[in-house]
Amino acid sequence: MKQFTIKENYLLLKKWWETVDLTNYEKSFLNKEIISFNQQLLRLKEKKIRIGAYGKSGVGKSSVLNSLIKKNIFKTDIINGTTKEIQSETWTLKDPTLKSLELLDSPGFDFCNIKFSDKIYSYINHSDLILFIVSGDLNRNELSEINSFIKNGKKIILILNKIDLYNKNELQEIIENLKFKLPKDLNIPIIINNENNLKNYLTKFINQFGEMLLTLNSIQLADKLFLQIKEQRLKRRQKLAQSTIGKFSTIKASAVALNPFILFDVAGSFALDTALISELSKIYGLKLKGESTRKIFKNISINNLCLGVTQVGINTSFNLIKKVILLTAPFTNGLSLLPYGPIAIIQAAIAVKSTKILGKLAAKEILIRSKASFIEPAILIKNITFNDPEILKHINIYFSNRNLNNNFVSILP
Repeated sequence: MKQFTIKENYLLLKKWWETVDLTNYEKSFLNKEIISFNQQLLRLKEKKIRIGAYGKSGVGKSSVLNSLIKKNIFKTDIINGTTKEIQSETWTLKDPTLKSLELLDSPGFDFCNIKFSDKIYSYINHSDLILFIVSGDLNRNELSEINSFIKNGKKIILILNKIDLYNKNELQEIIENLKFKLPKDLNIPIIINNENNLKNYLTKFINQFGEMLLTLNSIQLADKLFLQIKEQRLKRRQKLAQSTIGKFSTIKASAVALNPFILFDVAGSFALDTALISELSKIYGLKLKGESTRKIFKNISINNLCLGVTQVGINTSFNLIKKVILLTAPFTNGLSLLPYGPIAIIQAAIAVKSTKILGKLAAKEILIRSKASFIEPAILIKNITFNDPEILKHINIYFSNRNLNNNFVSILP
């Protein structure tokens, strides 16, 4: 694999973004996400890493950040909840690749008087690295917040603050409890905040992994925006696809019910099904040629034997019965025509049902095939060499949850 630089990844993401043609509705609906991504893209260009401090109120987030920059920039007080909104400050850090570092301070996530708690979480979640501050053992809410960040592929460092409250044995017990409660498959660092311990650790960590974390976070934000755009477009296409399937169902039902000729009936159904797949491919942005359309229809019929049998076997049998009824009508004074109507109705119902099934399966097949027609931002991650197994684990968790949470089958017709 190739080791991409920040500049190369910036140019790739910039080029990808320039190819995304958004409607005015999409620009309005996804305005916040678009702004966040463009801000991250600018930070990538300027090689500016963002580190967010997060935790419940009273754990000393502001004091931890002040100790890093050796200034009392972030407000502190003996009363919990002094920080009521996001605050930021640039931290000068000597690094061979990164030009600057932005520290974010946030209100306690459990502080009831803060406004827009979801916005604050999102702001921190867009950071390249998260310092999760605790002042003792983890409670259920803290663990829930940590797991939420991990699912989003975030790299977390746990900072144990206010250690002067505990003796040596108590401190060791707290550390053991923290290790026990944190996910076993991830080696989340637990750093004690004393003297220059945290600053030395962060300096070394950022020098080693800062460029990679900044790059990964930029690609992940692009990927999340891409998935949101895709979801919105699929929701709008879902209604059009449902209408198209309904139209073809009606046409086929009428043709099958009224036509007594077997070969014409079968050929007509195949022609309509092929035309339906072609129309659906246009709706979902994949222009298929005739041979590709027929191949999809063939694959669907082979892989779904029930559908194939319904399309051919049952309708052929009913058509034979209808033909016999028509041929024997003159000899029975028309009495044999009595079952003709119910049989035609049954055939029409089967045609509607089978067309709807085919339409859903075809839409799914077309959606899968359409993924190869454009580049997803997440693919860029696979082209980066990772020299840290822990970061790779976080990325794998992100991909796992990405596939789990973005199963678009539910919004197909």
